[in-house]
Amino acid sequence: MSAVAQSTANAPETGSAPGEPLLVVRKLTKTFARSRSLMDLVKGEPRRRVHALTEVDLSVRRGETLGIVGESGCGKSTLARCLVRLHRVDSGSVTYDGLDVVALRGAALRRFNRRVQMVFQDPYGSLNPRMTVRATIAEALSVHRICPRREMPARIAALMDLVHLPLSAAGRRPHEFSGGQRQRIGIARALALEPDCLIADELVSALDVSVQAQMVNLLLELQERLHLTVLFIAHDLRLVRHLSHRVAVMYLGRVVELAETEALFAHPRHPYTRALLDAAPELDPSRRGSAEAAVRGELPSPVNPPPGCAFHPRCPVAIEYCRRVRPELVRLRDGRLAACHLAATEDGLVQSTEL
Repeated sequence: MSAVAQSTANAPETGSAPGEPLLVVRKLTKTFARSRSLMDLVKGEPRRRVHALTEVDLSVRRGETLGIVGESGCGKSTLARCLVRLHRVDSGSVTYDGLDVVALRGAALRRFNRRVQMVFQDPYGSLNPRMTVRATIAEALSVHRICPRREMPARIAALMDLVHLPLSAAGRRPHEFSGGQRQRIGIARALALEPDCLIADELVSALDVSVQAQMVNLLLELQERLHLTVLFIAHDLRLVRHLSHRVAVMYLGRVVELAETEALFAHPRHPYTRALLDAAPELDPSRRGSAEAAVRGELPSPVNPPPGCAFHPRCPVAIEYCRRVRPELVRLRDGRLAACHLAATEDGLVQSTEL
């Protein structure tokens, strides 16, 4: 039996119908304590905290690819690590196919870890340099008891074929591969556990452009063959547009817009989304982004985020109300979600004499 057939045949039974939300995140908050300097200790200053995620809301439908974009430091990778329980959250909920992920312990958490796998940004750091590819995949199969030991060679061969690596490469160690090949190994190791959700955290950011295209095509192929749900975290908006069904835009630890991909690229409603698209390089020289419309200034400090809308210090259309009141993520008339007072007002969702 092929790896594809085994993956679909052995996948855990689920209760959600296709297209329904598989992963739901509500009000997810995560902070990290900063180390105190000697001067802070002398002055008795309290330990300051980095606000990595602030009341994040989003949902991922079964079988879709949700792209997550934003500047470095906006919380994308922290969100991914919270979803797979590499970080404990401060508050909020993560529900996966009806399971309360935050509350999972022991065997239940182990079963969840099989169903949701993550491929990391750095292929150099995520693979054991002393282990061959065969040993790396065999370890995953053995620890999670995916198959009997006598079936492992055939399973490893099928996984290598699935990610388009020759079986002869299974006896080599990570340093003998290119960055793109290492990412394929990471994907094979993740798929060994037969997950139904794959989180790709900056999977292609360290790769050459030609290799990036190959990795994106591989993800598209795997999603179709294995019916995977994918969270694709990236900086490159063009890749996200090519791969994703919907896109979530994050800014300073919050989701500020979430929409169908083509709708978001054709008509962004949040000023930050608009600025990101204007700043993105275009392959067509006649459609160069506008420097005036591109996002201005630096990302505010997550230790001391600004009051009101976090984007207001850089927003070209911000008004006084934006500086005082933080906008909620609301559903606009076209079905998308946006956290912007002006966008909500345009749709008649906010009635305020102050706007």
